[in-house]
Amino acid sequence: MHDSATWWAELEELGRRLEACVRGQVIAAANGGAARLADIAGAGVGDTTFALDVEPEAVVLAWSQECARRSPLSVLTEESGWRHLGPGPDGSLSTLEGFDHGGPCVIVDPVDGTRNLMFDLRSAWCEIALVPPLAGRTEAPHQSEVAAGLLVELPPSRAGRGLRLRGWCQGWAPADAPGTDPMRPEHGCIEDLFELPSDATGDLLLIGTRVLEVDDDRRVDNGFLPFFRYHPHQRAPLAAVEAAFFARLEAHEGAHLRDVYDDQYISNAGQLVLLAQGRYRFIADLRAALARTDGGPPVTSKPYDLAGAVVCARGAGAVVHDAHGADLDFPLDATTPVAWVAYHNPATADRLAPHLAACLP
Repeated sequence: MHDSATWWAELEELGRRLEACVRGQVIAAANGGAARLADIAGAGVGDTTFALDVEPEAVVLAWSQECARRSPLSVLTEESGWRHLGPGPDGSLSTLEGFDHGGPCVIVDPVDGTRNLMFDLRSAWCEIALVPPLAGRTEAPHQSEVAAGLLVELPPSRAGRGLRLRGWCQGWAPADAPGTDPMRPEHGCIEDLFELPSDATGDLLLIGTRVLEVDDDRRVDNGFLPFFRYHPHQRAPLAAVEAAFFARLEAHEGAHLRDVYDDQYISNAGQLVLLAQGRYRFIADLRAALARTDGGPPVTSKPYDLAGAVVCARGAGAVVHDAHGADLDFPLDATTPVAWVAYHNPATADRLAPHLAACLP
C-alpha cells in the first residue's frame, strides 16, 4: 500500500504531465500549428468535451494505468466518470468491479477552465484530489473524505510564470510542508511559484514557495465580491439575489458599492485560488440553487470542479459553504449539481452570510 508521501509524488507527477501536455497544445495553437482548441470534440459524462480536453484525458488514463499496475485505485474524470483499476497477474492491468479494492480514490479535472484557455484568454487549472484508502468501501466517496488537493496553473501562451497549490487535511501534509498553523494543525496549503520555459518541452523552475494563509480583514467593499452567472437563462434570477444582497450591504454594513467589483472567471479552481489569496473577498455560485428562466436544467458546478480546490481554499483558512450556509459536502461523481458560497476568512463569513441568507428564495 502506498503511503502519503508516495501518493503526493504520484499526484505531482500527474500534475507535471498535464501541465506539459496542455502547455504544448496552447503554444502550438498560438503559433498556428494546431487545430482550433475550441472545436467541440464530443460530450463527456459531466460536460462538453472540447479539442483542448482530449489529450489531457489520455494523459490521465495512461497515468492511471501505470499506478494501477502497482496498486489498485479508482479515478474520476468529467469525461469518463469513475474507472476502477488494479494489478493483474504478471504485471498486467485489471479492470475492477467497484470501489471495494482497498486503494485510494483520485478525482481529476485535467483542465478546469477550458473555455478560458482554449481562446488563450486566461489560465485554466489542473485540479486533482485524493481520498485515502478505506477498507470495505462500496460506494463513491464524498467531499468530506478528501485529504489532499493539488492545483496546477495552466497559463495562456504569453505567460512566463505559473502557480501550484497543495492543500491538505486529515494529516496528509506533503513531506516538504513548513510548520502548520497551531490553531489548525491538520490543515494547510502551500503555494509554489514556477518560471515557465519558453517552449513546451522544458521543465518548470521553482522560484518561490509560501504558506498560503488568509488575512483577518473583514471589509465588505474595496474588493471583488462576484456572483458567478454563466448561463444566460440564469442571469436574471441570479442578478435579483445579487442586487438584494448588495442593497443590504449598503444599508446595514455601510458598503461603498462603487468599490465592489465583479469578475466572471469560468473556473472553480481559479475562483477559489483567488479567494484563498484574498484577491476575491467572497464568491457565490448559486446556479444549482436557482431555476432557469426558461425552465431548463441549470448549468452548474460539478463535484470534480471543486474537490481539490475546496481542500486548498480551506487549508488556507477560507470558509466554503453550501448555498444555505451549511458545511459543503457532496458525493464525488461527474453529475451532481453543486451550489456553493465561499468567504476569504471566517470574519468575512460572519459578516456577509446573514445578508446572503436573507436574500435567497
